[in-house]
Amino acid sequence: MFKHLQAVPGDPLLALIVAHQQDPNPKKVDLGVGVYKDDEGRCPILESVKKAEQIMVDNEVTKAYLGVYGAAEFAPIIQELLLGKDNAIIKEGRIQSTQTPGGTGALKVAADFISANLPDARLWVSDPTWGNHESIFRSADVEVCHYPYYDAVTNGVRFDEMMAKLEAETKAGDVLLLHACCHNPTGVDLSFEQWQVITDFVNQRGLLPLIDAAYQGFGDGLEEDMAGLRYMAERTPSMLIANSFSKNFGIYRDRCGGLSVIAETATEAKNAFSIIGQAIRANYSMPPAHGATVVHTIWTNPELHSLWEAEVTQMRNRINGLRNQLVEKLAATGVSKDFSFIAKQRGMFSYSGLTLEQVRTLRSDYSIYIADTGRMSVAGVSDHNIDYLCDAIAKVVG
Repeated sequence: MFKHLQAVPGDPLLALIVAHQQDPNPKKVDLGVGVYKDDEGRCPILESVKKAEQIMVDNEVTKAYLGVYGAAEFAPIIQELLLGKDNAIIKEGRIQSTQTPGGTGALKVAADFISANLPDARLWVSDPTWGNHESIFRSADVEVCHYPYYDAVTNGVRFDEMMAKLEAETKAGDVLLLHACCHNPTGVDLSFEQWQVITDFVNQRGLLPLIDAAYQGFGDGLEEDMAGLRYMAERTPSMLIANSFSKNFGIYRDRCGGLSVIAETATEAKNAFSIIGQAIRANYSMPPAHGATVVHTIWTNPELHSLWEAEVTQMRNRINGLRNQLVEKLAATGVSKDFSFIAKQRGMFSYSGLTLEQVRTLRSDYSIYIADTGRMSVAGVSDHNIDYLCDAIAKVVG
């Protein structure tokens, strides 16, 4: 039955990780993997998480299913994290939230929901966007279109071109995917003023915003990173939000995320949510418990909650500090290219401005692994490799 099947190419980023693992060079540097790393190159378990897991082990009394939407007490955590405490949308019951297997699971459920209930909707994504966005939505038979985003000349957002494209080609009922913060893969975010302009346009054109909030807390702060999302949520009648706890809680392999639907009325939100429940049941049926229990334990324990916020701040400050160090050390090498834009980007990733030829030379000659697009994971930089990295880039760039 399988003799006619042909192997397909693997994910290039995953292939990059494997190539790094198999490289015998002791100076090798992995700037491809999309997880937070400490200065020793490890993806650490947060102290708040370890303590919460001990509490969970001591108090857990069952391994029964959670139900389609996950634990009931988890939804308010998703909503408060995204919209802030005492938000009117929450009080009015206009938002409904479900636990999902990571942010990817949330996007998959959103894709199935859109495909089944908004059959003529096209999904508009930034150019570039996270590599898996297109695969997820195309697998659900949702047409994917692109709007201009990253400006390789200014290392900023091509906002005028972005809006011109959306003005010219979107139609009422289309879905507009936006990154809440820490744009993956570029690290270049929309300004608050640009969020205001897009909000007005979404309402005028009748679009459905889908916000991917994967990196809350890794940009400027847990509250600050949601400023644009919250502004839009308070002014648009409908919205979908996919969020991840993988990064800001460091629980990547525990697959914990959420999908929220905001509607014009509480009744509309409940109706949409019931259909989302059907999509979940036909997909993975029930979400896993471990990650959500850890998050709930931290969120409801004042001591652990304070510790967690301090750890998120520490991770964010380390990444932003590495950005500044990269800029300073690259400039000190006398490199011809101006890399000052790296300090202005946010989140774990940076579009470095390196060409494909330069990236491949770094890989072949120096065992420095960066994606072909030039996207590098800043969290992979450390005190141990930053000088080697900057010297190699200077030699390659000239």
